[in-house]
Amino acid sequence: MQTWEYATVPLIVHATKQILDQWGEDGWELVQVLQMGDGNLVAYLKRPKG
Repeated sequence: MQTWEYATVPLIVHATKQILDQWGEDGWELVQVLQMGDGNLVAYLKRPKG
């Protein structure tokens, strides 16, 4: 069975693409981006373990 590891990453609006590209190069897949109550963005990512 496939297992996953997860990461929660704060996003800076003017550098969102660069941040996500870097995590993507490290094998992370973007699952969702949420805007928090204070207006900040948070990305949820996953990648296979192992």
